[in-house]
Amino acid sequence: MIACRNLTRPAGRAAIAALLLAGPTGTALAQESHGPDRITVTPIVDARLRFETVDQPVLSADALTLRVRGGVEARLGDFSLLAEAEATIAPVDDYNAFPFAVPGSDQSRPAHALIADPQNAEINRLQLHYRFRDGAVTVGRQRINLDDQRWVGSVGWRQNVQTFDAVRGEARLGPISADLTYAISQRTIFGEDAGPRTEVDGDFVFAGLSARQGVVQGKLFAYLIDFDESFALANSSQTYGGFVTAAVPIGGDARLNLRASYARQSDYGRNPFDFAADYWALEAGTSLAGFTLAAGFEQLGSDNGRAVQTPMATLHRFNGWADMFLTTPPNGLNDYYVSVGRTFEGVRLLPGLNANLAFHQFDSAVGGIDYGREWDASVGFRAGPFGVLLKFADYDAQGFGVDTRKVWLQLEWSLAPPRR
Repeated sequence: MIACRNLTRPAGRAAIAALLLAGPTGTALAQESHGPDRITVTPIVDARLRFETVDQPVLSADALTLRVRGGVEARLGDFSLLAEAEATIAPVDDYNAFPFAVPGSDQSRPAHALIADPQNAEINRLQLHYRFRDGAVTVGRQRINLDDQRWVGSVGWRQNVQTFDAVRGEARLGPISADLTYAISQRTIFGEDAGPRTEVDGDFVFAGLSARQGVVQGKLFAYLIDFDESFALANSSQTYGGFVTAAVPIGGDARLNLRASYARQSDYGRNPFDFAADYWALEAGTSLAGFTLAAGFEQLGSDNGRAVQTPMATLHRFNGWADMFLTTPPNGLNDYYVSVGRTFEGVRLLPGLNANLAFHQFDSAVGGIDYGREWDASVGFRAGPFGVLLKFADYDAQGFGVDTRKVWLQLEWSLAPPRR
């Protein structure tokens, strides 16, 4: 839960005061209220079994991991209390669980390639949630997924998800929606055996204002990240920007889905480096003859030898599934990509059968370096109460990293999916 010492900081007091003042005076979505004396309890149980293999010129890895979550959500009127724990075991552990040295840990295995799914057991979420007619406030250890998770996300692809010790307020006033979070700790995906990188403390503010008009939706955001730990200071940053999306009818039921985003990131807090770099993202997509098509461009710029970084993002969603660019290279990154996908209806033996294929061309944002290219593919379907997924990534290195091939086979089961 939130440590009292951090709530005395000026930034903490200001953020919490703003959330309290935004309470009943906002105008968010209404929610049906339970009776004042009625408590409902909902169990939360899910499991995920995954085999992952990594093949590189020098290193390789194989991991069979099982992640199990269990918890409950108790609701009384407009209040709810959610508690959830998770544990991961690795029957096959021929892999390095950490991208950094952890002296004394038997999960730090530098003779193997990285698979960031350490064995772990922890309290994943412990949060108090209050929903009023026009908004909501959540206090405690919680998942936070903002927009497409490019800047802040729960890293749901990994077995141990990322959470935050935070206060979050959401409200709506007419066509305007506001979202404000103040966090004091980033609970990383590396778990309890990662030493000081188990949780990274600091002052973190995530703020956003969004609105919708017809087929157009836009948002302005600010992310202020001020780390306490010395190993993380270089990632302290302030990022201001926004995005616009539109779903433009082009005949029949077809729509052209457009998205454009821009942000400016610079040093902040105790970051010892001086830089200011731009972020751009453009994407267009549509559905044609049962296929979903998309093409886009993303640039994480560079200035003074420092590139745009997104240390709190769900990074696996971006720049290829091989995860070669979790840390942006000093010269920045240009990612040109195309993708095609299809859901196959009417296959009784494989409900929800879907397939996806994507190609990425990676270059530096400055300096004209050809980093390499990557192919990604996946097939998924339902088998009774289980979700089955097969994924593949093949990165062909040129001026960055090494040739990397990854394969995943995954089986998921859920009794009650998390509500938030």
